[in-house]
Amino acid sequence: MIIINFAHPLTESHLREISIIGGEAVEEVIEIDSSIDTTKPITPQVLELINKVKFTKRDWQTNPILLNLPSLNYTAAILISEIHGRSGHFPAFIRMRPVKEAAITKFEVAEIVDLQTVRNTARARDSIQP
Repeated sequence: MIIINFAHPLTESHLREISIIGGEAVEEVIEIDSSIDTTKPITPQVLELINKVKFTKRDWQTNPILLNLPSLNYTAAILISEIHGRSGHFPAFIRMRPVKEAAITKFEVAEIVDLQTVRNTARARDSIQP
């Protein structure tokens, strides 16, 4: 799988965890600095970030892509929307969490969330469920 990382760098330990949870090896990590200027329109800036990936339409549609989303919520929302438009489906992403009782701040991979599965499950529901 190819990880497109819009967040903090991932460690070798993180990559091992991702491979185990995802069930396949991480072939490549594409690092993209997701800094944006909040005084300027956001969408054009996010499109610049995505264009730094240098994927063709075919790449977006055929590569097994996993995202490490930026923490800025509106940047993440636009990224997901744009990637859906380019790939034809919602991407999966890595959810990180702080390590409990760590002496220093440290993060671990909590799970991989497949947004397409979330979407498909929602479409199959007859009603809103708690």
